[in-house]
Parts: sequence; structure tokens; C-alpha cells
Amino acid sequence: MIEPLKVLIVEDEALLAMELESLVEEAGHSVVGWATSSAEAKAMVDSTEADIAFVDIHLTDGPTGVEVAEYIGEKKNSMVVFMTANPKRIPDHFAGAIGVIAKPYTMNGLMSALRYLQEGVRRPPPKSVLPAGFTLSPAFETVWAPAA
Repeated sequence: MIEPLKVLIVEDEALLAMELESLVEEAGHSVVGWATSSAEAKAMVDSTEADIAFVDIHLTDGPTGVEVAEYIGEKKNSMVVFMTANPKRIPDHFAGAIGVIAKPYTMNGLMSALRYLQEGVRRPPPKSVLPAGFTLSPAFETVWAPAA
């Protein structure tokens, strides 16, 4: 059995954050916390250990999710997955993020993405096929190429 993931949620919409937390825990992983702004997210990054950070692009202090992703990347303590309804706002280099899950996502899509990410974090590269609704960043396409 693969060790569960520790997940940080960076999302300004409380209902979405709570739903995501519930789905993450239902999948057998733990949520180390959630933040609604870039300042809260940076403080959480500094005070918690997470394997994965699900980061929305638009937070309570504006479109600062990209800055949060870059901050996490500098710390090198978590992998970032953007979760956004606006994937066009993600820079071409993905700000160091591993990929993006487009909103609205489905429960099955999120569960598949979590399984794929768990494999990729714990026993890289993932053995599962790249889940529908999950787009790898160009930097990870070569490392985590979808299974044939």
C-alpha cells in the first residue's frame, strides 16, 4: 500500500474548499490545512508539510495563485497542482506547478487525479494513465509521461 498524501488546499471559496477537503479525506489522504489568500497560503507553506498543494488562481486578494505556486516552488516542499476555471491564466511555464485540474471537476476525475499524483509522489513516475481533466505541465510531460 502506498503512503497517503498530505494535501494543502489554497482556495478562496469556502464551500469548494470544504468539498475538496472531504473528497481528499474520502480518498484516504489528509488535509494539513487550507488558505484563502496568498499571505495565508505562504504562512501555511512555512508552517506545515504537504506533499501536494491544490492552488486556485484567484484568491481573496486577487489572481495571486501563481505567486503562491512560485513561492511553494522556491521552498521545494510540495508539488503544486492548479485547480482553476481559468486555465488560460496559468503562465506557459506553469509557475513550477506539476499540472492543472480544470474546474468544474468531477468526483471521479478528482479521485483519479489523486491516485495518479499519489503514485507520482510516492513511486515516480505514475503507473496509471493520465486522468481525464488533468493536464500535466510541459516540464512534467517528459518526466511523468502517461503510461502507454
